Amino acid sequence: MARKKRGRCVKRNKQLTSVEPEHLTRAPHSFIFHRGTVGKYILCLVKDFRKILEPFTATNLKARRRNSLRDFVSVSGLLHVSHMMIFTCSPESPYMRLVRLPRGPTLTFKIHDYVLARDVASSLKKQYSHPRLYQTAPLLIMNGFSGDSEQLKLMVASFQSMLPVLNISKINLNDVHRCLLLNYNSETNLIDVRHYMIRVTPVGVSKSVKKLISSKVPNLSKFGDISDFIEKADALSDSEAEDDPNSHVELPQDIHSRGNLVGNTSAIRLSELGPRMTIQLIKVETGLMDGEVLYHEFIHKTEEEKQEILRRREESRKLKLKRKQQQMENIKKKEAIKEELKKKSLEGMKKKKAQESEENDEKDISEKVKSIEDDNNVNDDEDDDAEWYRKEVGQEPEPELFQKKPLKSVLKRKHGDNNYHWKNKKLKTDNEKSVRWSDQKNFKKKIEKFKSNKDNRFSASNSRSSARKGGFKKGGNNNNKNKQTKKKRNLGSRVSKDGKRY
Repeated sequence: MARKKRGRCVKRNKQLTSVEPEHLTRAPHSFIFHRGTVGKYILCLVKDFRKILEPFTATNLKARRRNSLRDFVSVSGLLHVSHMMIFTCSPESPYMRLVRLPRGPTLTFKIHDYVLARDVASSLKKQYSHPRLYQTAPLLIMNGFSGDSEQLKLMVASFQSMLPVLNISKINLNDVHRCLLLNYNSETNLIDVRHYMIRVTPVGVSKSVKKLISSKVPNLSKFGDISDFIEKADALSDSEAEDDPNSHVELPQDIHSRGNLVGNTSAIRLSELGPRMTIQLIKVETGLMDGEVLYHEFIHKTEEEKQEILRRREESRKLKLKRKQQQMENIKKKEAIKEELKKKSLEGMKKKKAQESEENDEKDISEKVKSIEDDNNVNDDEDDDAEWYRKEVGQEPEPELFQKKPLKSVLKRKHGDNNYHWKNKKLKTDNEKSVRWSDQKNFKKKIEKFKSNKDNRFSASNSRSSARKGGFKKGGNNNNKNKQTKKKRNLGSRVSKDGKRY
């Protein structure tokens, strides 16, 4: 049997035998996908949001229609996934759900505005990149999340648990390349989401010196000497001269870029990567999108209504448990009935086998008894005939006289028999008659007789034809011609249509 061909997904998903370090397994991982029918822009937004949470997210996750929420929850434990972000789209607006695994809570956000990363990049004059930009998680910067409301505290805890915890005493500044900014407006209850790249540049260095430091070869064709290129005031633009002093920091570590050494003053620059989002918290509920509603932005209920909802939920939960117990009991009953039927069928099979074996034994015994009785009857007949011969004749019979002759075989004679001299017969057709073959000893005599009769018949026919036509044609003897042209027939046993043999 041929081996089954492996699919593309199986080939790509190679199982790694190496064990991940503990700090990676403890880091929060996430699934980001969409549910239902969404547009192409929401699909791009899902991919951009995966970029924000890299490297602790499934970048190439493919969520199909047939995949349910249970599928993702069942896999999350093996892959150390702690959060799920689900994007959906309604006729009014798109929504984002932040789910904490495995037991909730679930936060539902309404997306008011969003700009994709490609649109942000096209709006910038100069785009920056780094080869290790997405190899480490971003810094989380939260602004304006100060308040006593429960939903606000829950939001802060949910956002903080999405990204790994930083240890300030052990952090390496060379691993910090990005930051995620969340700004909360208490008046409108809107949250602005921004994604930036962090750059560090030395302070107090002119533009000409920066070009030399950054290993770029400057254009010195307009200058007579290198000192003119460095000292000329026109080479420094106004935008470069003005710098915000609040962005100046003294570096506690060396950074792998030119001019950024320990103790030197450097400026922190941010360049936007995208995407941009403006979201609003709509609902908070316990469990995985099916629990009790703790907060809703637009729907407010009294305590009595809340108690009624709790009572209904408790009744449905009890009814569900009762149905489960009934199902388990029914399954056990069915299994017990199956076991009983199985035992009965096995016992019946054993009894049937025992009866069949007894019947076979009885048949064998009866056949043996019959054969013995037949032998005794034959011997008695032979004894009676011998006694009759002695009484009537007065002599002892010969031993061969009353012996039972062996029965003749009904089967055909074998080809190996020495007394068998018969040739194989041809298949008889409808036009042919059945022929009884003679012995092979007279075969040669009949052939010679046939030859002589044939020559006489042939000469008589020629003489008759010549007398009818008035003689032979010129050119020699016609009889000799026929003899020459006619082929000799193979002599053998042949049968004519009349049934005669020649």
